[in-house]
Amino acid sequence: MKNLALHWKILIGLGTGLIWAIVSTLIGWNKFTLDWILPWGTIFINLLKLIAVPLVLFSVIKGMMDLKDVGKLGRIGIKTLSAYLVTTVFAVSIGLIVVNVFQPGNAIEEQDRIVNRISYELWVQSQPGAIMHDDKHLLTDPAYAAQRDSALVKLEVLSDSEIVKNAPSPEKIKSAGPLQFVIDMVPSNIFLSLNNTLMLQVIFFAIFFGITLLFIPKDKASPVNSLIDGFNEVFLKMVDIVMKAAPFFVFALIAGKMTELSGGSLKSMVSIFQGLGAYMLVVILGLAIILFAVYPGIYIMVVAKKMGIPYGKSYRFFFNGLGPAQLLAFSTSSSAATLPVTMECVKDRMGVEDEISSFVLPIGATVNMDGTSLYQAVAVVFLAQMHMVDLNLMQQLTIVLTATLASIGSAAVPSAGLIMMIMVLESVGLPAAWIAIIFPVDRILDMCRTVINVTGDATVCSVIAATEGGLKKMASS
Repeated sequence: MKNLALHWKILIGLGTGLIWAIVSTLIGWNKFTLDWILPWGTIFINLLKLIAVPLVLFSVIKGMMDLKDVGKLGRIGIKTLSAYLVTTVFAVSIGLIVVNVFQPGNAIEEQDRIVNRISYELWVQSQPGAIMHDDKHLLTDPAYAAQRDSALVKLEVLSDSEIVKNAPSPEKIKSAGPLQFVIDMVPSNIFLSLNNTLMLQVIFFAIFFGITLLFIPKDKASPVNSLIDGFNEVFLKMVDIVMKAAPFFVFALIAGKMTELSGGSLKSMVSIFQGLGAYMLVVILGLAIILFAVYPGIYIMVVAKKMGIPYGKSYRFFFNGLGPAQLLAFSTSSSAATLPVTMECVKDRMGVEDEISSFVLPIGATVNMDGTSLYQAVAVVFLAQMHMVDLNLMQQLTIVLTATLASIGSAAVPSAGLIMMIMVLESVGLPAAWIAIIFPVDRILDMCRTVINVTGDATVCSVIAATEGGLKKMASS
């Protein structure tokens, strides 16, 4: 075990955590798992978040200090945002393709879909200004009169769902002006930004601070530079220390979260998965295409040659380099919590220079949501399919646009994924209450899509480094 690579140790922790969750549920040890094992997983996430914000602050400042050409910063910034925008559009498009090809919503029983359709028509009737998407009118058809009561009950249950009632309102984001995103980036109090983990504001302050250091005399900047270097090394060492215990923490996290998901009964969890199984498989298929084909393909074409890695070894090098970060992303479901490890992997295992990784990765962890955007696209079309609602080409293009803009506009907002889903549903005239249907499996899919988000950050970071001469030669074995 001592000589085993870290990503294999984490993988073993994942597997044993899943086995523990199943066994503890079967023998009735759920309370013990939730009281005595899950807290260690929570401590792990807290430790990573504790390190993430100061690490971003000091590593970005250090990256700015090391810049030999200040003009390079603007070029890197434009490339970074453009690349993240392109990958997001690409991810949403892949999601729409797979959901239209496999149509998971049609896998639901015909009678259930009829009831769903009538509940949708009842919702349209009750909403001022709502317009029916097609010419089906099952509500007024006498042949379906028996299903009307069931549809009414279903509509009320969804509308009264706790997840719908507690969902954050997207109105503030939708009504904001075109420059609201820029306004939100500039902090009025950096200590509040640090306290509330407002990463974009922290990055803005760090860039501003670092660039300012370049314009003051070297003798006066030197003590500050040394202090920043020292702090940066301390937080990097903290990552190393925490990662030594990562396999145990991952075991605790997975064991606890899977036990929570089971609700004390494996039968109920299996039942939920059976009902939404086709939907889950399509989401995972779309994510897998991006993870195993798109990102490695981009990396091999753009980065591998410049690093001197033979094409035959570059695919393995890509996943070996990112393995620990990907497995942690799966365990924690948080790009921000995984950020310290992502930065370490990209710098030490993939050969990206500090001045690139310390700037590109924190921005990616905040605004790049490829996995989440793909998930939104699949979820919205799936919900439409299961309610027998046909979305035309223009409406699906609206999903691409809204999911892309929402991924940026809601980046710094708590419950960003939920807000994105509501915004995308409303953009094509569908009920926001439908989020309650897919929420039971959200935790599992959140783990999967976070892996994509983190991998996308690292891929874009490597590409930017390749175009800016910011790559080190690495051993490919």
